[in-house]
Amino acid sequence: MLHKKGKLVFILFMVFVLVIAGCSSGDGKEGKEGGQVTITHYTIDSPDRTFVEKLVPEFEASHPGIKVKVTKAPYEQFDSKLQSSIAAKNSPDVTSHWGYGGFMEYYNKGMLLDLTPYLGDFKASDYSIPEDVMDIYKVDGKSYGIPLNSYVTVMLYNKDLFDKAGLPYPPSDYEDKSWTFDKMLEYAKKLTVDSKDLNEAQYGVDFGFGERDQRPQYFGGNVYSEDTWNNGGKPSEINLTKPEVVEAYKKVYGLIYDEKVSPTPAFSKSVSGQFGDPFLSGKIAMSVVGSWSLAASSDFSFNVGVAAVPQGPNKDVRSVLYVDPLFILKDSKHPKEAMEWIKFLITKDIQEKSIELSGGNPPVNQAAAEKYYNNFEGIDPEQIKQVFDGAYKYGFESYNHLISNYSQINELFINELASVENGDQKVEDALPVIEEKLKTLLERLNK
Repeated sequence: MLHKKGKLVFILFMVFVLVIAGCSSGDGKEGKEGGQVTITHYTIDSPDRTFVEKLVPEFEASHPGIKVKVTKAPYEQFDSKLQSSIAAKNSPDVTSHWGYGGFMEYYNKGMLLDLTPYLGDFKASDYSIPEDVMDIYKVDGKSYGIPLNSYVTVMLYNKDLFDKAGLPYPPSDYEDKSWTFDKMLEYAKKLTVDSKDLNEAQYGVDFGFGERDQRPQYFGGNVYSEDTWNNGGKPSEINLTKPEVVEAYKKVYGLIYDEKVSPTPAFSKSVSGQFGDPFLSGKIAMSVVGSWSLAASSDFSFNVGVAAVPQGPNKDVRSVLYVDPLFILKDSKHPKEAMEWIKFLITKDIQEKSIELSGGNPPVNQAAAEKYYNNFEGIDPEQIKQVFDGAYKYGFESYNHLISNYSQINELFINELASVENGDQKVEDALPVIEEKLKTLLERLNK
């Protein structure tokens, strides 16, 4: 009997061991198989982002214990798919604010991991990242993001149209005080052909400075109270009906309907498609736009130059900065391995490779900047450098990175300003309504 009991105990023990082993094998579902860890990098489904897949083999060869899986979604679905994956307990490890939402929204929703315990001996200077750029993604001294790319606002101009009009090219030097908003308007009038014939029509300038709520900043107006920038991106006051803000919007939309030097939304859509860039059509002489448009320079059918954004009423802000970081999400099972992937992506060699593979993503690692400036055929590298230097000096970080719940705020502005942009409503009539709706939205979101 004792012998049989011993055998029974042994059998039960082995069953217990197998059950435990079976439970342990569940780690594979969390990204760990055969001693290897799998981390997920979530990005936009566009060539300037999905190129990262081509960097994975090199990383895995130098980090044999880590595998990287790249998942992607269209820009318009980026935020919703991210939220769905988090809700389903299937959160990616590494991502950025590549959708409508931004850093402060992600932070306030508790989505981001405090990276400070995982930085170890990490120094921004070892990766030639300026400290003030690193500071953008710090809250109370804790780091929540590592900068990856650094975009700015630039002015692109069609050299062929300037040559045809006999006009000198706009300067790339931000210290050239002759280059003002009024001077740009003067040029734009000479470069505009007002015609109902789509083949003949062309416009002097497409003024795409920042998102709709940030554009007044260029003219000296502030939609949000100053406390927005130091209280977690939650404004205590909305200033849409203040005279300087109303006048700023009049200036913006006056380029379309008063001065008639800027394209209507209908014209832009007709020459470029719903999400295209009308500048590519060759029918826009000057375009104030994010520097990501430089990546399309090889697609231009005309000669293009890059210039400084002209000086406006706000002498301190002439550019919007779009510093894209990499975050590790709070639900990541493998933050140490995810940090190794991030550090790999910001090294000089990989940032230089990324410039080539992406078509021209601007590196945050300044040691790779020279490669970036020389990346665009037909555009003087010194001009690009000069424009970037000036943009950093006179730049302000994009509102969508700094304001909480920005995806919903941005959607409100897009919807409510549509009637103004289409010429169906005046600015002074639309803004009081938008202000009340925005206040109601923020009261609900920022409880």
